[in-house]
Amino acid sequence: MKNLFEPVKRSENEFIDELLSCKSKSLRIEHIISHGHISPPDFWYDQSEFEFVAVLQGRAKLEFENNKILELNRGDWVFIPAHEKHRVIYTSEPCIWLAVFGHE
Repeated sequence: MKNLFEPVKRSENEFIDELLSCKSKSLRIEHIISHGHISPPDFWYDQSEFEFVAVLQGRAKLEFENNKILELNRGDWVFIPAHEKHRVIYTSEPCIWLAVFGHE
């Protein structure tokens, strides 16, 4: 059995663990641990999948293409439709996420 709150050593890259992937149903669940990681300058996620993301521990800030900034704290979640451009502009150390990706 794994635990979503198990400590992970800080590194240059985020820790991403794919917990479940169902290619036939176009569904993927990821456990992500950020340690101050943010999106590179001028980079925007433009995913072909929708994304449901929840902050399990810590804090994060997402910026959307329309200049809207969304602050997420422990327990907060957001649904991001496919192709809604967004980026991560802040994460605490650590920030533990649970992300669900899929196609409608």
